[in-house]
Amino acid sequence: MSGSPGNPSQPVRWGILATGRIARTFTEDLARLDDHVVAAVGSRTAASARAFADEYGIERAYGSYEALATYDGVDVVYVATPHSGHFDAARLCLQAGRAVLVEKPFTVTPGQAGELAELAAQRRLFAMEAMWTRFNPLVRQLTGLVADGVIGEITAIQADFSIAPDYRPEDRLWNPELAGGALLDLGIYPIAFGSMLLGEPDLVRALSTAAPTGVDASTAVIARYPGGAVGLYHCGLRADAPATAKITGTGGHITVGAPFFRPASFTVHAAGAEPQTRSTAIDGHGYTYQAAEVARCLRAGLTESPLMPLAETLSIMRTLDEVRAGFSATPT
Repeated sequence: MSGSPGNPSQPVRWGILATGRIARTFTEDLARLDDHVVAAVGSRTAASARAFADEYGIERAYGSYEALATYDGVDVVYVATPHSGHFDAARLCLQAGRAVLVEKPFTVTPGQAGELAELAAQRRLFAMEAMWTRFNPLVRQLTGLVADGVIGEITAIQADFSIAPDYRPEDRLWNPELAGGALLDLGIYPIAFGSMLLGEPDLVRALSTAAPTGVDASTAVIARYPGGAVGLYHCGLRADAPATAKITGTGGHITVGAPFFRPASFTVHAAGAEPQTRSTAIDGHGYTYQAAEVARCLRAGLTESPLMPLAETLSIMRTLDEVRAGFSATPT
């Protein structure tokens, strides 16, 4: 079955769907792994696909997403289009019998995410949102320490991810037709960080400032979780921020170094103890770990990753939708 390599000694064969910046970054990290190979790339034009293939030494280049999806020489397709294209591209691949790793956000709406999850289940194909933070080795240590109660019960999480790109209305970050805005591009990181530690909130409130194109340029979110903890999250396109996070508990707190979604260090401040910092070098851009998880799942015959199951992807999509529904936006 495609998407389930029969011989664990053989490399996992990837197809790369789209040729933008994130596709390049992921492809560069795949090249660092001995048991992975990029077998094909697909783009909306043959010229773009061929240029990408030549740059990265990929044998096959297709001038349409459909051609890539129907190529039997790949085990899994990495969907790297702008957000607005995730649903159609992933559905195309699943319908063609391909496992998928879909860039975050998985889709634009919960309904779309649910449809893809149902299709993957029906076809018994692996599908996962590319929430690369989950597989970072330090993040795995962090979640383990929190679960062990090193800082007691979590009472609050704070996380901020903001950048200051040039304002270009046609760019995907600012373009509503490409599902632009701070929330889907950046805000998903702090909200998913909270989900990782606390699950789905039971109450969400949001305020937003709109860009001239109508997308959110700066958004603040307050979330309450069933256990009583709160999350304070911010994302924006108007100013650079340190991209740090803080987890506060009844027995101390943890500060997560920048960027919190790809940390090289974090420090535990447990009550009554000296601060302890853990750090590690990150392999490549940081995407190798999620690629390794995809390979592990495929070889084990799993259709989902236990570290990033589709149920949680759907939960995060619901939270994002609640944030958008609660926007009180004013133009800049």
